[in-house]
Amino acid sequence: MASPGLAGALGAFSQEAWARNAAAYETIRSMPFNAELAAGTLPQDRFRHYIVQDAHYLIGFGRALSLAAAKAPDPDTIVQFSRAAQEAIVVERALHGGFFRDYGIGPETFAATPLTPACDHYVCYLVATAYAEPYAVLCAALLPCFWIYKAVGDDIFARAAPDNPYRAWIDTYAGDEFAAAVAAMIAATDRAALDASEGERARMHRAFTQATRLEWQFWDSAYRDAAWTL
Repeated sequence: MASPGLAGALGAFSQEAWARNAAAYETIRSMPFNAELAAGTLPQDRFRHYIVQDAHYLIGFGRALSLAAAKAPDPDTIVQFSRAAQEAIVVERALHGGFFRDYGIGPETFAATPLTPACDHYVCYLVATAYAEPYAVLCAALLPCFWIYKAVGDDIFARAAPDNPYRAWIDTYAGDEFAAAVAAMIAATDRAALDASEGERARMHRAFTQATRLEWQFWDSAYRDAAWTL
């Protein structure tokens, strides 16, 4: 099922895409990383791994959003994606910055930490899609990052204790401001699907599914502290 509060925002494509990937979302929702994050028992070193990689990821995500703005069909959507790119870099970096200070992660440490295979794969997939695919397919590839984070954030918020050490993360993704951004992204993707050919809609579904898989892989990689072996 979709995130609470978003059902009214769904069009034909987004409803079908979520339904096709509902089992994958349930796997993400209940995976050890998110279960322990909700309980507040996630080891700090695993969250530290995640937050550093997520900061790297958001740079690539911001680039892909900027390219979506360049491909957008109308001025309002250009502004929407341009603002989303800014928020990915500025607003969410502020969230990361608080954890970075708590964990003693300085700019040099961050810069010296390489992207893990999961992070590198996800960033490369989004940027390649942004360059090589039409606007509608790019929207579908970008949507899971918005939507799954909102769904996970809502789920964790509903069961997390007030003294959860990851409360700042939980409140960000369960908040009204992020909900509005997610609803706008769903609406933009559904509008793009209306003008897409049958072949493009099939590619949109493949892109949504691939990005959903990469969301799972990103969190799973952080939980396992996965890194390059060579």
